Amino acid sequence: MDPILLDQQSDLVRVIISAPIMYLTIVFLIRITGKRSTSQMNNFDWIVTVAVGSLAASGIVLKGVTVLESIAGIATLLLLQWILTKSVLHNRWVSKLVKAEPVVLVENGEFREKAMLSERVTKREVMSALRENGLVDPDDAQWVILETDASMSVIPRFSESVKRARAVDFIDGIQQVPQAERSTTS
Repeated sequence: MDPILLDQQSDLVRVIISAPIMYLTIVFLIRITGKRSTSQMNNFDWIVTVAVGSLAASGIVLKGVTVLESIAGIATLLLLQWILTKSVLHNRWVSKLVKAEPVVLVENGEFREKAMLSERVTKREVMSALRENGLVDPDDAQWVILETDASMSVIPRFSESVKRARAVDFIDGIQQVPQAERSTTS
């Protein structure tokens, strides 16, 4: 019969020794690679985070995986993530390949059904985002934008800043106030 609580005492000692080593190493590597490793995550950040957790667990509890092998795997993944995020900053093609674009879900109080269907977002979820931002009617929203990290930004319709809305310049499909009109209101 297989043991339930303890196989060998040496296994328990190995876990007790390897867990703090893995923990401190991950904290150190995350500190080196920067805030992006733990901020609101896009798909690639999420993948790296899950993989780091899996590698750490493997190094802590699996006999066939050493602590150094786990650390090497974690360091390699974080290095690849760092290279990828640097590449995204300097290469538009890489950026388009790996980063999702923001998507307009509501414009001028009107739901964009096609965009919502494509992004698998329900009206209920959009209404929740409106309420979280103090709006109770879609007509009060100039835009609701599904951001690259899957959060929703809500820009109120009746805001003076909408006339100067430069933050939406790079979002495809937004009908904006013309540049000439913006400069007269700034």
